[in-house]
Amino acid sequence: MGRRTENKIVVVIRRTRMDDLISRFNTADQARFYVEHSGADFSDYQSEDQNYKQAIKEAEIILSQEGRVQVIDRLFLPNFIFGKNDTVVAIGQDGLVANVLKYLDGQQLIGVNPDTERWEGVLLPFMVEDLSLIVKEVFSKKRRVSEVTMAEARLNNGESLSAVNDFFIGPKTHTSARYTIKIGGKTEQQSSSGIIVSTGLGSTGWLRSILAGATGISSALSGSSLKSREKKSVAWDSEHLYFSVREPWPSKTTGAGITFGKISQEKPLVLTSHMPENGIIFSDGIESDFLHFNSGTEAVICISRRKGYLVN
Repeated sequence: MGRRTENKIVVVIRRTRMDDLISRFNTADQARFYVEHSGADFSDYQSEDQNYKQAIKEAEIILSQEGRVQVIDRLFLPNFIFGKNDTVVAIGQDGLVANVLKYLDGQQLIGVNPDTERWEGVLLPFMVEDLSLIVKEVFSKKRRVSEVTMAEARLNNGESLSAVNDFFIGPKTHTSARYTIKIGGKTEQQSSSGIIVSTGLGSTGWLRSILAGATGISSALSGSSLKSREKKSVAWDSEHLYFSVREPWPSKTTGAGITFGKISQEKPLVLTSHMPENGIIFSDGIESDFLHFNSGTEAVICISRRKGYLVN
């Protein structure tokens, strides 16, 4: 049976834990020995790997009937050139969807949950068997799409990096970050464990854990007993970001007056590094894809001109 259109569909996949083990130990048998010797269940790795690769195979069969299919590993995303009219399908976990989204520029992204028994997937509303219908509706522009605000870090050397969920700005190793922070006319030299910047989409992730910890500390110190409350997430298309300074250290030369706030298009966050080495900026938990943030480097953290488009 021939394909129905000549539209291009790019399928993005990731390595499984089993793939990583075999890469490390050369064979599945050696990987099994290592895992079981550590007291873990090797069959869990096997079933995850089998289910994932079966889902990819089934998705390729379905999608090849709808258009021209190209499958790429997420490792190649930084150098992959997407066509303006490509439809992108990410098969994996929420983190893969976020990772793919920051490399797109207007293309629509479909998140597919390959194993609903294993992953809930906030950003994975579809299963493999849904793809035929979903892709048809995307091609005919009948499918609802959510707009996602992204963050961007721009350095004074011309480099930049986008974030769908959050940025970490700070030391590569477990040392103190030293920098000057500037926002809304206020400036301060700081020493801290680094800064987290979150988007609306990322507000239920790293930012939520920071706020929960801060609330717990405040409650303990004040002697009050606060009941746990469900935190409301920020809208995905919200036109502001949140920043939070982790463990700021007040001293004779550093302050802790600017520790939390909003970033908008009119009020970006400006950081100047005072770290001789090991200063970095990475996004969405991908530490291998980072910008150097060492002495003299200025970073402007702002709302990206690009938007993400997630198919619902």
